[in-house]
Amino acid sequence: MALGARGSVKPHSSLFALFSRVTDCALVIAGVVITASQALDTVPQSYFIAALGAVICLQFSAEFAEIYRSWRSETIWAEARQVSFCWIASFTFIMAVGSVTHLEESLFSWPQFALWFACTWLMLLAWRVILRVVLQAVRDRGYNTRSVAIVGNGELALDVAHRIQNCSWGGYTVQGFYDDRQAPEQPVIGDQKPRALHGQAGVCQISGNFNDLIRDARAGVIDQVYVTIPMRGEQRIQWLTKRLAESATSVYIIPDVFMFDLLHARTINLNGIPAIGVVGEPNRGTMSMLKRMEDLVIALCILALISGPMLLIAAAVKLTSKGPVFFRQTRYGLDGKPFKMWKFRSMSVCEDSTDQIQQAQRNDSRITRVGGFLRKTSLDELPQFFNVLEGTMSIVGPRPHAVAHNELYREQIFGYMLRHKIKPGITGWAQINGARGETDTLDKMERRVEYDLQYIRHWSILWDLKIIFLTIFKGFVGKNAF
Repeated sequence: MALGARGSVKPHSSLFALFSRVTDCALVIAGVVITASQALDTVPQSYFIAALGAVICLQFSAEFAEIYRSWRSETIWAEARQVSFCWIASFTFIMAVGSVTHLEESLFSWPQFALWFACTWLMLLAWRVILRVVLQAVRDRGYNTRSVAIVGNGELALDVAHRIQNCSWGGYTVQGFYDDRQAPEQPVIGDQKPRALHGQAGVCQISGNFNDLIRDARAGVIDQVYVTIPMRGEQRIQWLTKRLAESATSVYIIPDVFMFDLLHARTINLNGIPAIGVVGEPNRGTMSMLKRMEDLVIALCILALISGPMLLIAAAVKLTSKGPVFFRQTRYGLDGKPFKMWKFRSMSVCEDSTDQIQQAQRNDSRITRVGGFLRKTSLDELPQFFNVLEGTMSIVGPRPHAVAHNELYREQIFGYMLRHKIKPGITGWAQINGARGETDTLDKMERRVEYDLQYIRHWSILWDLKIIFLTIFKGFVGKNAF
């Protein structure tokens, strides 16, 4: 197949990005026209002013989200998420400006603003879906494809090949595996028998050594090379990349970081030097804003509903035992920084030692009569919604432990302190899975930490709502709560 057929779009990628920008701008304006046509005979000038402002905001936010880069190797869901964030941010800004400047009332009143938002949002996503369908059909016919070579023959090389195989929309064709050392056995993808690979990603075997790879790269047979050699093979990688630089082939190094417990791993640019974050920072930037908005809205709604019961609980605590109504204990929060967590007092003592704290046990003599009921039903946790409002806690997240427990378990459980990469929560994935109450054995704490890290790795707004919903039915009362 001719190189021109395989990479027919690549030489015009800048023009394609410009086409995408123009299309998005046109769809924003089209959304305003559609909105106006539902209520007015003509489109007022103020509508076009609002559309122009939205276009500028969308292009500005697009620079940060990089929505006009190549999405060839990523899913439509990843692209749709970034496009949605850009449009939501742009629309929110225009709505705020419109409310302050009193632009055309019909545009910024119900249901006109909702129609503009929904119509434009759907069109921005729809044309990208259509584009992907068209491009996949073109690539299935052998056009605009990419020929890929994988350097290495280990587990990471196989994983890369599997991911390329599953990226059916990208038009990638695995040319083969290349290695300068004899493999113990031929790697195979799928259940088929190994055979020479020429244009199919279903089966792979060693196609040659480094010299063969350099020859194929120079001949223009290979478009991209993915190097999966372990990090200890630094000299081999340097030699190969220098030789491949003599061709026009794109080279990507995939470091073997799967030996680490990855937590939101991502790359950063350190003043021109790329770095891989093995332990990343979840819920930062846009994600942090979304989660904070979620916390504020839900916390205010819940506090409005439970203010009456909280007054009754406060009175019961005060009248049935000596001591304050509330108990504030030092816990570790975001980034391991200490904060004071609010609870209804459920014991006859108020311990807040950083050296040693005795956990509550079944039939603990320190627990008051009212306190026993509060702890079993988790009603003693209700004041923590004030922690949510002040920003030290979230509604959903890993439960905060006493400082003394943190100092104990951080030395015994691998990844324990990674729980503090996000704000602690009132409820969490561990709690609705029964990992709550006393952690009198190391296994129990390890199980809780495993659930917490699973939540951090896969956090989403929908998952938060699911956990909140399940907490209502199974998270408040449990056999391990006492």
